[in-house]
Amino acid sequence: MSFEQTCPCGRPDTLERCCGRYHAGAVAPDAETLMRSRYSAYARGQIDYLLATTLPAQQAGLDRAAIAAWSADSTWLGLQVETAESVASEPPHAWVSFVVHWRDGAGEHAHRERSAFVQIAGRWYFIDSTVPLRAGRNDPCPCASGVKFKKCCAGFAHGN
Repeated sequence: MSFEQTCPCGRPDTLERCCGRYHAGAVAPDAETLMRSRYSAYARGQIDYLLATTLPAQQAGLDRAAIAAWSADSTWLGLQVETAESVASEPPHAWVSFVVHWRDGAGEHAHRERSAFVQIAGRWYFIDSTVPLRAGRNDPCPCASGVKFKKCCAGFAHGN
């Protein structure tokens, strides 16, 4: 996909002016923008970006080969963001509800999800509910906020 084409995320802008700038290193200003840029990264096969924008404490638990295969073996048909909710907390957290559409060898699919995000040192990260956060309730949160896990990411780690 050329930078002159419409961005895969669904916003009416070019890839270069939309998600392409985040893929190139700019910081997403909010969780919805990060979600959209992650969808575009799936559509464009930018696996390094997907790994880097997942909560650092979860990155080692990601299956890079599976992510790359899903990205490459799918035709990405569209993203619909339903809601983006900021949560008043320290550090900032957010929920983004969306539906993603794709086609693969088994046919066309739609998946609805409510994903959690946390902002650390000015950067938003996706909290992957499929990768366990290894922390006890009273342990420091794996997001490195300095707050106890139960008062930080615990309620976001399981798609609550």
